[in-house]
Amino acid sequence: SFHPVLGCPSVPAHTPVPSPGLPPRHMDSVVQILEALESTDRGFSGPVPALARALGGCGTPGCRAVLGDPPHVPPAPVPTLSHEQWLLFTQLLHHDAAAPERGAVLAPDGSTVALGPLLAGIEVGLKSAAGWPLPTVKPPVDALYAVTITEALAMSFLLARDGDGNRATLGPGGCWDDVDDPQNYTLLGPPSPIPDAVANGAMDGVLLGAQLAQAPIPLADLLRGYYGTGNGTEKGRPPSSYRRRDFGVLTGPRKLEEEVAAMLRVLRVLPPTQELLEDVGPEEVVAIARRAARDFTEVYVECPAIVPRCMWGARPYRGTPKPLTLPLGSVYIHHTFEPSAPCRTFPACAAAMRAMQRFHQDTRGWDDIGYSFVVGSDGYLYQGRGWHWVGAHTKGYNSKGYGVGYVGDFSAILPDPDTIALVRDGLLPCAVKTGRLHQNYTLRGHRQMGHTDCPGNSLFREIETWRGFKVSTEFGGVTQLGCLVWSGVARRVGGSGTDGGFFSPSQ
Repeated sequence: SFHPVLGCPSVPAHTPVPSPGLPPRHMDSVVQILEALESTDRGFSGPVPALARALGGCGTPGCRAVLGDPPHVPPAPVPTLSHEQWLLFTQLLHHDAAAPERGAVLAPDGSTVALGPLLAGIEVGLKSAAGWPLPTVKPPVDALYAVTITEALAMSFLLARDGDGNRATLGPGGCWDDVDDPQNYTLLGPPSPIPDAVANGAMDGVLLGAQLAQAPIPLADLLRGYYGTGNGTEKGRPPSSYRRRDFGVLTGPRKLEEEVAAMLRVLRVLPPTQELLEDVGPEEVVAIARRAARDFTEVYVECPAIVPRCMWGARPYRGTPKPLTLPLGSVYIHHTFEPSAPCRTFPACAAAMRAMQRFHQDTRGWDDIGYSFVVGSDGYLYQGRGWHWVGAHTKGYNSKGYGVGYVGDFSAILPDPDTIALVRDGLLPCAVKTGRLHQNYTLRGHRQMGHTDCPGNSLFREIETWRGFKVSTEFGGVTQLGCLVWSGVARRVGGSGTDGGFFSPSQ
């Protein structure tokens, strides 16, 4: 059964069973394989993406129509790869329509990426750069989008149109069993043809294919730079953490809608999919494409990515969570105060989440980490109590609003502009659009609801400019105390008053 707070099913759904001794299913392993393949021409005559296609990475009708039939699979491991590397690469490129997430790997930024659409997009980019003609498809489609996302979207929404309304068309996310040695990836809900891993791989395939079409470089170097492999994320955010923003800038919903409609018209004439579209008229094609583009854009472009609890290593919730009554009418902004430095990598943010949860559970005696969501400076939100459960963030108001905490001390400095935008332009509009937050919600800083300096003077001045900010305060004019959230030692930051519940969010 699925525990909605802990976020991990007790029985894995569509979990791959890796062979013992394989390299971890991590992007670093893929980069090492590509580097070995690019180092020699022995064993396979074609480019690396063609090998990926030979292994099944692009075996769908639309992809084959665009890129042609795949080459023959080499009879034995390529000499430059170890047996274990060859086996891993083969498993990652074997497309399983019933479990498309099986071809996924963990990237250093904490996101999960399906290799098939990623390498298919890369192949289109390389062919475009080299001036190779792609097979002519009628009606014409944009090859880069066709092999990455639009066929998958077209099929997902086409198959769902005659269902009972409960069939998933997008998502869900999932979690790895071990972030250092990922082998098993478990979905967190009912599967669809486009789980998060496929959506990420498709967006990356579009972005990297477009980049290669302009300036081809070795694939190992391309992926190393984009994903920050080889400890590259120690320097901060890799480009992959910007995929939603960059895909939205490059594409736009109108382009996506047009390409899904064009792909549906192509699928209508391909023998494997003809029958599915026999009774679908031109108007319904447009309607399916519009819905697919709208939903994909909402889920994967307009709404920010949220790292689930099982990815940051959350302990179980203690006791029975209390459900919220949605939509809520308020949002309360916090800063964590300690750690004082923003977290800029997935490992650092995940460690901060575990530390906060330990303090809230072990020292404060609460059921769980207090916040609804926590904001890293790595480009990601982290799930605390989440959308549906009462938190422990703003004493007296926990059931009335979401508590959103920025990791860091923002008394004198501001979060990075894109970290501010992650909540202001991402989370809040997304919460309204998805029915979790009232259209006319009010936004306040924690200091307006209790005796605290939280969320720091600089961040508070910033949120005063946000939509929904409400000037009235519950504790106006009271000398405030610091919002010390998870240090084991309570420290008075200033002013007077008692300690009871004022040094941190409280139940």
